[in-house]
Amino acid sequence: MGNPRFPWRLTKQQLPKAQAFQELGRSGLKRWGGLVYEEYLTQLSGDRGLKVYREMSSNDPVIAATLFVIKMLIRGVTWDVEAYSEDRPDQEAADFLRESMDDMSSSWSDTINDILSFLIYGWSYCELVYKRRLGDNRDPSKRSRYDDGKVAWRKIPIRAQETRERWQFDQEGGIQALVQRAPPDYLSRIIPIEKALLFRTDTSRGNPEGISVLRAAYRPWYFKKNIEEIEGIGIERDLAGLPVGWIPPEVANPQTPEAKLSKEAFTRLVTNIRRDKQEGVLLPLVYDDKGNKEYDLTLLSTGGRRQFNTTEIVERYSRQMAMTVLADFVLLGHEKVGSFALSASKTNLFVTALQAWLDSIAGVFNRHAVPRLWRLNGWNIERLPKLVYGETEAPDLKELANFINALAGVGAIVPDEELETHLRRLAKLPTVQEEEKQEKSDYEEHSCDIPDRYP
Repeated sequence: MGNPRFPWRLTKQQLPKAQAFQELGRSGLKRWGGLVYEEYLTQLSGDRGLKVYREMSSNDPVIAATLFVIKMLIRGVTWDVEAYSEDRPDQEAADFLRESMDDMSSSWSDTINDILSFLIYGWSYCELVYKRRLGDNRDPSKRSRYDDGKVAWRKIPIRAQETRERWQFDQEGGIQALVQRAPPDYLSRIIPIEKALLFRTDTSRGNPEGISVLRAAYRPWYFKKNIEEIEGIGIERDLAGLPVGWIPPEVANPQTPEAKLSKEAFTRLVTNIRRDKQEGVLLPLVYDDKGNKEYDLTLLSTGGRRQFNTTEIVERYSRQMAMTVLADFVLLGHEKVGSFALSASKTNLFVTALQAWLDSIAGVFNRHAVPRLWRLNGWNIERLPKLVYGETEAPDLKELANFINALAGVGAIVPDEELETHLRRLAKLPTVQEEEKQEKSDYEEHSCDIPDRYP
């Protein structure tokens, strides 16, 4: 029973125990000294992993093409602000957020591009830098297109993943700050999480470093890279021949420092032979007692076609790498296999993955960046606007037309002005208002040339 005098109050027996507000367990994240040790492959752990992922994203054509497609599609998405309601104060709040996005020193598209580095490394850490809007001020930290004194975003620059020295955690394992050591002075700087935005591909166990989208592609990339190197060496050897050197027995089994130096010099000569415009070999002309050369060099020709088809092996690994991010459709035309229906199906899955990443980016801004901006201005955070993104893929207008025609034919949908406006936007056609303005302008332009004959 509640308190009869104050029925809205809870009795002591009904009050929750203090333990209910405490965090008793831990996420189980493997960390020590501010560093995370979740990766079981040593070559992908810590700073070594950052270097490997950078090499994968920069050197491999399939991975580079896949990341390029992802970046261009996401950067091409339009962003807008959705007001909390149709009320005028909420609309003004949405306008302010929209102004903040467009009034930064770097464009919104460039900011999104920096954020997308979390696809390669698993995480990206961007610092929130603010300014007071004081118009065309000499001080770039205060310069703005607006002169109302409000606090807005100046820029949201990335803090490079390679400059991460360690993380700071609280007692429960929550992320408190990033400790950075970056050029040119390499001083240790602490960037608290309250002044930054952390974007991750995966938030399992509260890991601040997430999981790179290239993680599953590492094994096929590693084998592909080594096979291509062996293939290049094999082609060179097939074209140049296999060098074979002949040296005297006393040099092959050196017993003196002079013989040892001769063997080392001849070994370097044989192993460094290349077929190019600088090719050439200089050997001493020395004969034994029987008239045979003590030093000689021959090239063994290739034995013919190799047992393995390296092209098929490399293509298999390339396909596996693209599959890890659902982007294997980029290889359908190159491999001369696959139907249009298969390509459309794979593309739809890929677009779904893009939307998940866009949801993650928008979620970080709406949960953290927007409320912090409102608090700095001393505003209520109960009715916040939110960032939303547009279409990630242009619809098939023919299929859309057939769909609407079928619905209209059975009376399931009635064409109206709102539907027409939406369809015109999808087809990138002018709106009705724009057409009416253009017709009126054309009429006025032509009518001014006709003399006014009538009163």
